[in-house]
Amino acid sequence: MKQFLVFVKKEFLHVFRDRKTLLMLFGLPIAQIILFGFALSNEIKNSEIAVIDYAGDIASKQIIDKIEASKYFEIKEIFSSHQEIEAAFKKGKIKLVVVFPANFYNDLLHLNKAQVQVIADASDANTATALTNYITSIITDCQSQISQKAGLTYSIIPEMKMLYNPELKSAPNFVPGVMAMILQLVCVMMTSISIVKEKELGTMEVLLVSPFKPIFIIFSKMVPYLIVSLFNVTSIIVLSRYLLEVPIKGNIFLLLVESFLFIITALSLGLLISTITKSQQGAMFTSMLTMMLPTLLLSGYMFPIENMPIILQVISYIVPSKWYYIIIKDIMLKGLGFSVVWKETLILAVMAVVLLGISLKSFKIRLE
Repeated sequence: MKQFLVFVKKEFLHVFRDRKTLLMLFGLPIAQIILFGFALSNEIKNSEIAVIDYAGDIASKQIIDKIEASKYFEIKEIFSSHQEIEAAFKKGKIKLVVVFPANFYNDLLHLNKAQVQVIADASDANTATALTNYITSIITDCQSQISQKAGLTYSIIPEMKMLYNPELKSAPNFVPGVMAMILQLVCVMMTSISIVKEKELGTMEVLLVSPFKPIFIIFSKMVPYLIVSLFNVTSIIVLSRYLLEVPIKGNIFLLLVESFLFIITALSLGLLISTITKSQQGAMFTSMLTMMLPTLLLSGYMFPIENMPIILQVISYIVPSKWYYIIIKDIMLKGLGFSVVWKETLILAVMAVVLLGISLKSFKIRLE
């Protein structure tokens, strides 16, 4: 028994001497509790919406005031006609529009019922469903208040219209997110591991003293994963279109070009990781921290970014998958062109250039 306790003590000493193990045992659980319990939430708050009030009467104003007082909505725009709706949705300014028809209050008084049109951006089916449920609840509450005040039973009927995904299928939402995750997985992790493996085996120095220039050797490591990733993109697009029946409304060539740019960005990140790690295990661990978790948590794929604390919203700006996810949704589901996604494209291009530049410079210094 005494020997057993000695071995247990020895293992405890090994655990507490290894900083990486301590981080996994204590730091990771604490970080997950804070993130999932406080920072990340599926509840949607302060969503930016627009209102069109053709009626301008007491009933419509009462409902608008109720919506504005809600924690779920922020009335960003007051439109004068339907012609302004589509442009606002394409630019991503709003997620929902509430339209009050003319003679709204008169219809309540004379017909005991009236309609309110609710138009939602259903490219994210979960968000659209949640927002329309919130609006319906608010309208129902106002309906009860108006009925009690008048002593009559009035009915306000929300007429729902879902843009870009009228059937509220889940596939159009998760396909762009899966594309971002797969490309990150293949490009970042595999590139960083393949180069670090050469260092561990001691063959990288042998390659660098060969007649080929070092930059060609490094790029030769990246090319196979570039080709594999392009094949993965094509496969996902084909399967999404013909198996999952996800519409591709935009230009396929633009979709492939944007995917190519994101792949280059991810490969550059993998190359950077390879310059700062000394082992395959370290490269894999770093890749997971810089790839998997940010893609899941900070890309907008699973959790609404606007509901997160400011610090996480700021961090999300340096996550490449966030911008790629926005681009893919706009092209595939909304059918938008380069004129709309140029800002996100520019951000990815700058990230690719910066990451690649830092990676190449660090690699040359390290191996000279």
